[in-house]
Amino acid sequence: MSRSRSSAKAAGSRMERMVADCLSHHVDDRVDRRVKTGAADKGDIGGLRTHTGKRVVVEVKDYGGRYLIGPWLDEAETERINDDATAGVVIAKRRGITDPLQQVCVMQVADLIALITGSRP
Repeated sequence: MSRSRSSAKAAGSRMERMVADCLSHHVDDRVDRRVKTGAADKGDIGGLRTHTGKRVVVEVKDYGGRYLIGPWLDEAETERINDDATAGVVIAKRRGITDPLQQVCVMQVADLIALITGSRP
C-alpha cells in the first residue's frame, strides 16, 4: 500500500520529533525541530553542535525503508551551506525499527572529517 501525501508528511513529522527528542535527551537539551523555511532551508533539526561549538545540520527522512542517498546528501549539503554549518548529516528511518538510536545516519566523508577534526577539508 502506498502512502498518501498527508500520511507521508505525518510520518516525516513523527520521525523528526523522534530524532529531535533523542538528540535533545542524549546530546543537548537545546536541540529541537526547526521551522520549515522553504528555499533557504537549514535542515530539520536545530541546536545540534560539535564538541567545539560548530553547527551541524540534520536532515531527517522517512521513506518507508527506501534510501535515496544521493539526493538526500545533496539536500543536506545545500542546507549546511544555508546554515553556514560545519557538517550536514542525514538520519533515515529503518523499516520496522522504532528505536531512534537504531536509525541510519549518512554523511559525506568531508562531513565526517569536519565532525572529528572541527574543520572542513
